[in-house]
Amino acid sequence: QVHLVESGGGLVQAGDSLRVSCVVSGRTFSWYAMGWFRQAPGKERELVAAISWNGVSTIAADSVKGRFTISRDNAKNTVYLQMNSLKPEDTAVYYCALDRRPFYGGSSYAKPDFDSWGQGTQVTVSS
Repeated sequence: QVHLVESGGGLVQAGDSLRVSCVVSGRTFSWYAMGWFRQAPGKERELVAAISWNGVSTIAADSVKGRFTISRDNAKNTVYLQMNSLKPEDTAVYYCALDRRPFYGGSSYAKPDFDSWGQGTQVTVSS
């Protein structure tokens, strides 16, 4: 059974930085791309960033480009999302997700491509 456990969320002020982490167990982590999604109250869950199985290729939503960085440590079965220059509109529950496609190195990601999800971690940015 696959488990994804996020950590690192919290309450910060606008302009601050925060790093959230996600540890994966139950599947060969290093074979699969990973994604970070977020969902604000009353809004759809949206893709924030994704990283290929080997960490060579990443993508990020336009709203976070230049501020957020996704990375992974395959030795630790962990994916990270470094969030800098946070804004109140970044407030949401952040979820990590595991891609279903082994050794995927492309740049096309959508929610149906991810088949395992964490429970989410709350990030709140005050103005």
